[in-house]
Amino acid sequence: MPHIPAPGETILGTDFMTIAGGKGANQAVAAARAGADVTFIACVSDDSFGKQAVKNYRNDGIDTSCIKIQPGTHSGIALINVAEDGENSISVAPGANSYLFPEDIYGFENAFDGAKMVLAQLEIPMETVKAAAEVAHKKGIPFILNPAPGAAISESLLGKITIITPNETEAAIITGRNNFSEKDIQKMASEIFDKGGITVLITLGSKGVYLKTFDFEGLIPGYKVKAVDTTAAGDVFNGALSAALAGGMDLKEAVDFAQRAAAISVTRMGAQPSAPHLDEIQQYNF
Repeated sequence: MPHIPAPGETILGTDFMTIAGGKGANQAVAAARAGADVTFIACVSDDSFGKQAVKNYRNDGIDTSCIKIQPGTHSGIALINVAEDGENSISVAPGANSYLFPEDIYGFENAFDGAKMVLAQLEIPMETVKAAAEVAHKKGIPFILNPAPGAAISESLLGKITIITPNETEAAIITGRNNFSEKDIQKMASEIFDKGGITVLITLGSKGVYLKTFDFEGLIPGYKVKAVDTTAAGDVFNGALSAALAGGMDLKEAVDFAQRAAAISVTRMGAQPSAPHLDEIQQYNF
């Protein structure tokens, strides 16, 4: 559509597409395409969307043995408006996502054995995220939380996070701000870091990533491309970051690798279809 509709506004768009998505799914696919061996813990319905989703994961080489099938509801659905400049607005009906419970995580605990990294986001219940963090913490596995959609994060959960990857809006929610400006980025990173001594990556789109660790603080610049659709850019970043870290890259290299992947993704329409493969990330000429 020409622009994102304002409240009460109806505008004429152009095209409609049904494309595989969902934050956890996008991140799993992005990690697999970036070279990682991925096991995906999730919940889908037994509807046509759920069946197609699981088939798609398998096509990307993802281990689907820990996907719960929940009849009697619908699979998670997102309605996405995409503007001509590539920006988007998204509304989500969680459906089966809401049926992934802490006991499911504990039931799949053996799947964590041997993992180099655990990645989670917030399109599943917060208690389920906490359970995943607890299992990862108990087994000594680094835990990455992408706190999206934005929500307050308890101190008990922050204490089990290794790396947190909010965007500016999500960082403002975590630090209790109703509004923010560019000058607040450094303050927000420091405040989140001080809550648990965790590595903080605030993603800033094409501007880059503001990184705060024990021994480094500063902006790692991003890549400039012509954006077609920014949907799933953050998910691709997180999936590629996890794959890079699991593969042994140091943090700054992994952030750069993830930014390359995310930049490539915004040049393409859709969520999962936009996630690049490893050779593209390594060879793309910016």
